[in-house]
Amino acid sequence: MPPVKVKDDIYWIGALDPQPTVFDVIMPLDHGTTYNAYLIRGSERVAVVETVKNVPEMQEQFLSNLRALVDPAQVDYIILNHLEPDHSGALESLLDLAPRCRIVVSRNGEHFLKNLLNRDVQPMKVTDGDGLNLGGRTLRFVAAPFLHWPDTMLTYLVEDQMLFPSDFLGCHFCDERLFDDLVGDFSRHFHYYFNTIMRPFKEHALKALDKIQGWPIDIIAPSHGPILRTFPQRYIEQYRGWSQQPPDGAKKSLIFYASAYGNTRKMAQAVAQGLQESGLLVETFDLGEALPNDLLDRVEAAAALVIGSPTFVGDALKPVWELLASFTTIKVKGKVAAAFGSYGWSGEAVGMLEERMKGLKMKVVGPGVRAILTPTSEDLERCRELGRAVAAAVLT
Repeated sequence: MPPVKVKDDIYWIGALDPQPTVFDVIMPLDHGTTYNAYLIRGSERVAVVETVKNVPEMQEQFLSNLRALVDPAQVDYIILNHLEPDHSGALESLLDLAPRCRIVVSRNGEHFLKNLLNRDVQPMKVTDGDGLNLGGRTLRFVAAPFLHWPDTMLTYLVEDQMLFPSDFLGCHFCDERLFDDLVGDFSRHFHYYFNTIMRPFKEHALKALDKIQGWPIDIIAPSHGPILRTFPQRYIEQYRGWSQQPPDGAKKSLIFYASAYGNTRKMAQAVAQGLQESGLLVETFDLGEALPNDLLDRVEAAAALVIGSPTFVGDALKPVWELLASFTTIKVKGKVAAAFGSYGWSGEAVGMLEERMKGLKMKVVGPGVRAILTPTSEDLERCRELGRAVAAAVLT
């Protein structure tokens, strides 16, 4: 795909990648992705904003687009808002063609840059308020650590009111038409990207948004997905809304369970009774029907999480582990937690769940309740007592 004009003397020079079905091992894709890089030509100097993934065909797309616009040897600056390899993968190839250019990174970026190239480099290190004059065009830099690496920064092109936010405000969505008003509805992908990549860093997102509050922004040019030129402020406001802290959940508890034959379900119902008797609000979810990513807002707002699983071949069931895996994208540290479950002959699941919740720095109330096959009335009373103990831990 050839270069695409974004504004006068500002071009997209990235690479399209419509094929991948997973990104960075952990992120399923159903619409591919883009590796967006940009060229900015001032009256005196030329800057490239980020590069592309270190894959030969991606690098060739990028370098071909660059050559179509300018002799690479004339590039003065390479702005690396973020040094993850999908942004910096073509850096070494570009440096070979542009030996006199200066690499611009955040103050936290120097460490990553030197270890990425494995050679001594002397980048230009910038932070909040620093600027760079290209001749009639001024770049302003904004430190935005942990969005989603420590090195992240945002770059703002003052005269053109363009924001280059790297991964921030991006998404995995490939369409050669590039612009948000041309590619169709990608809202699901935009929200999914936030939940998967940015959600663990919501407080840092709010800090970055506060730094650019009130800035006139005509175009947002992220490193993945569509270029946002149609009411770009709405994307910023979506991020602000998603990054707000959830309502106070001091008296809210959630029960999640998987149950093959209904025995663990009976235990969940008894735990709920104990919680309700103690004055806590309770929501109960069958993990055979609910999807973890649809539950994260509730989890984040709750004070207590009680999880139940039968033991199957010496382990908890897969939907339960998937739920716990989803907790890595949100804050669960300090939440009260407990486990329960039915089993046939070994019963390891409850202990495994407790250990995992402890690993997530949750306050585990125990011991959890285990019942052999069909829970007895005594087992169910122990479940109610577990609910009361969880409630006591929340309310004290």
